Amino acid sequence: MVYLPARGERVMTIRIFRPLRVRDFRLLWSGMTISALGDGIYTVALAWQVYDLSNTPTALSVVGVAWFLPQVASVLLAGVIADRVDRRLLMIFADVLRAIAIGVLGVLSVAGELRLWHVWVLVALYGIGNSFFYPAYTALVPQVVSKELLVEAAALRQFVRPLTMRVAGPALGGAIVAGLGAGAAFLIDAASFGASIAALLLMTARPVIRAEGKTMGSVLGDMRDGVRYVLSQRWLSMTLLAVTFAMIFFLGPVFVLMPFVVKNHLQGGAGGLGLVFAAGGVGALVSSLVMAQRGLPRRPLVVVYVAWALAAFALVGYAEADDLWEAVLVSALSVGALVAGQIVWEALLQRCVPSEYLGRVASVDSFVSSGLVPLSLAITGPIAGALGALVTLRWAGVIAGAILLGFLVVLSAATALQPRPDPGRA
Repeated sequence: MVYLPARGERVMTIRIFRPLRVRDFRLLWSGMTISALGDGIYTVALAWQVYDLSNTPTALSVVGVAWFLPQVASVLLAGVIADRVDRRLLMIFADVLRAIAIGVLGVLSVAGELRLWHVWVLVALYGIGNSFFYPAYTALVPQVVSKELLVEAAALRQFVRPLTMRVAGPALGGAIVAGLGAGAAFLIDAASFGASIAALLLMTARPVIRAEGKTMGSVLGDMRDGVRYVLSQRWLSMTLLAVTFAMIFFLGPVFVLMPFVVKNHLQGGAGGLGLVFAAGGVGALVSSLVMAQRGLPRRPLVVVYVAWALAAFALVGYAEADDLWEAVLVSALSVGALVAGQIVWEALLQRCVPSEYLGRVASVDSFVSSGLVPLSLAITGPIAGALGALVTLRWAGVIAGAILLGFLVVLSAATALQPRPDPGRA
């Protein structure tokens, strides 16, 4: 029997899937889903490969620096280009570059010729590809879906990323690494970018439309113009500054010390590390569904700051974990909070920043929020060597969370917590 609602009866809909009614967003989402699945495999393979080559936190710290430093150095240029050309083409370039880098990494690993310096060079190319992809994607979405669907589109992206990168991908990655080796996992990730490229090629071309009477300036001039816009918006500049400082204490310990603790303190093995990543994905899935269903909060910046502070404080939980299941629970709670804040933040940028600035603002967002990440990764290993991994995790969580809550208090006092929507999308 098929249930038909009575006239006037309210029917509950799952709002997160509404953007998939748009053809080009379906293509974008489909390609990204397959690519993200490969990236989930890559996350486990990279950590395990590096610790197999050199079983020290410092080794993974150096790899992280090699990954993020070129990404930070090139992201502002990527934002300028994203505001000049069809963002879809820029994303294709990014996917091709990343596929080549990870493919070579896989070939060297399978051949038994991989050395740490190879990893440094290849993850650097991968990082450059990332730097071009994110600003282009952020700026493309508002050209594809209406403003009413931006929260759902951001939530759907955050839904599929953890599902593939933290649940299916890491679980599959752990099995592949254990059964076939890290090299096979890298090759599978490289192949997954082909699906993303094919989907992007099928999308409709969408050249950037500049404001009437505004001509294209020099690259440096456009870059300065984007930075000036960010500085003119207090809600934007203050939040980016808060994230800059918080990331020093957050990302390095998560990237370097969490896998180290799982492997050496909790005796989790490759499968255990994949399980911890997968649990974070489950938390992110639940968070994405909830945020999409409720829409943009009444005080969105408060939600962003509180959610990110909770994710930071969760580092203390990794340090206090005595069994693998405790680390699994901490991962679910931490990543869920992180994703909730990210969904609201991404939707805010896409609703409130004019389209002609969005690529540059997204690149400044990426640059500022990750600009000190290489420093974080570089110092995490030596600090953990001096203080111990668990002590470093505890203090990193406390300091990062306190920074975010402190900036929230400052913004509240400055009454800069209500960004104004862009009139073009109002």
